[in-house]
Amino acid sequence: MSMYRADDGTGIYYEDVGAGPPLVFVHGWPLSGAMWEYQIVPLIEAGFRCITLDRRGFGRSDKPAGGYDYKTMGADVAGLIDHLQLENVTLIGFSMGGGEVVEVLTRHNTGRITKAMLVASIVPYLLKSADNPDGVDASVFDAIISGLRKDRPGFLTEFTEKFFGVGLLSSPVSMPMIAANCELAMHASPIATLECVRAFSATDLRGMAKGIHLPILVIHGDADAIVPIEASGKRAAELIPNAQLKIYPNAPHGLFYTHRDELNRDIAAFASDGRIALASAA
Repeated sequence: MSMYRADDGTGIYYEDVGAGPPLVFVHGWPLSGAMWEYQIVPLIEAGFRCITLDRRGFGRSDKPAGGYDYKTMGADVAGLIDHLQLENVTLIGFSMGGGEVVEVLTRHNTGRITKAMLVASIVPYLLKSADNPDGVDASVFDAIISGLRKDRPGFLTEFTEKFFGVGLLSSPVSMPMIAANCELAMHASPIATLECVRAFSATDLRGMAKGIHLPILVIHGDADAIVPIEASGKRAAELIPNAQLKIYPNAPHGLFYTHRDELNRDIAAFASDGRIALASAA
């Protein structure tokens, strides 16, 4: 079991498999690094080194009572990259994980990271406000917190179905897959699960996003019912100077599974500057 100790002593669980150009994956809420299973296998087979971590409070990482702010969580990711002495890293953040990507690139990048991807990410600012009219109303996040407090398994089951776009013709997801992701979510600390809702809903990353000058690939589904593309993917691509936006038609939030073949091809091509191409799935 591989564990890195963050600055405050919190153990951050990670897996480091494969050889080749390093890819560091930051998972979304409320899952763990295990969500990347359908990326890790084909990308290792294609010749990449894949590093996943469990955010503090989730998966097999320690579950402290605090530290669930982006500044701390971004430092956790940066510390792991330094601990492993990685170079020429492609940093990939899904959903909530996009916030850690922005933190790492603006506060901690000493040259180890050369490019990054924001996949169905919450960047740059999710909360609706007078100057962010395309955002999500605060009542939505209040309802999430209320649902988690009342019946966490029940809420997570309904949330996961929406997460994967169950009912969409483009989203063939089995009920065992829904159950497996709910189980991942239930391994998280209830405190972390609640506190991270506050972090990803209310943290304004717009100013920091403008200061990112590395190549960034923004991927978002136009059927995302969890993180609306107008407030996130499209806006991030406008704010970040060297960002490229790729929209997946009819893709829900959980496109890392529903559109895994397309995403894996895009990761390989972007991370290798087109030198490594994944074949289409049979």
